[in-house]
Amino acid sequence: MPKQTYFHLPKDKQDTLIQAAKKEFSRVPLHEASIANIIKEAEIPRGSFYQYFEGKEDLYYYLLNQISEKNNNRFIAFLKENNGDIFATFTDSFKFMIQIHKNQEHKNFLKNAFLNMNYKMENILANNIYQENRKSQYLTMISLINTKSLNLNNEQELHDILKIMIAVTFQNLIQVFVKDLKDEEALKSYVQQMELLKRGLYKKEN
Repeated sequence: MPKQTYFHLPKDKQDTLIQAAKKEFSRVPLHEASIANIIKEAEIPRGSFYQYFEGKEDLYYYLLNQISEKNNNRFIAFLKENNGDIFATFTDSFKFMIQIHKNQEHKNFLKNAFLNMNYKMENILANNIYQENRKSQYLTMISLINTKSLNLNNEQELHDILKIMIAVTFQNLIQVFVKDLKDEEALKSYVQQMELLKRGLYKKEN
C-alpha cells in the first residue's frame, strides 16, 4: 500500500508516477524492473520515491490492485447490462480483457504479470488484498447475480462457482499470452469451457 505522502500528491503527479511504473513493468517483469528507470521517467528524486512507496514491489502490487479494481467495476457494469446473467457477464469480461491487450504497453504489462504469476499476484487480481473496498465490490456482485437460473442449494455454492469461473478465466488469460492466441481463437475456447460449466459434467440417467 502506498504511504500517505503519495496520496497527498496532486493527481497529475500521481498519474505520472503510475505511468512511469507501468512503462517499466511493461518492459520487464517485476524482478528485473529498475527503480532508477521509473524515477527517471517520472522525473522525481530517488528519495521522493521512497517517501511514496516502500520499494518497487509495493508500487507494483498497488498498480495490480488498481487494475483489479477497474476490472471489478467493469464486471459489475456487465452484470447490470446482462440482468444478472453470470455466464454472459464472465464472457463479456473475458472478451473485453483480450481486446484491450491490443495496446502494446498494456499487453506487455499483463503478459509479464501472467507469465510470472505468484500467489500474491493472483491473490490481488482474483481475490482480496485491499479488503474493505474489494469486499464492497464483491457484495455488490453477489447481490446482482440472478440466482434463479442457477442450480444452487445455498449461498456457499454461489461463492464456490464464482471461484471456479474465476480460475477458468485466469487459465484462459494465461493461455492468451503464452500461446499468443488470436482473439477469435481465445474466445472460442473460453466460451466452450463456460458452456461445459453451464451444462454440467454429469450425464443424467433417463
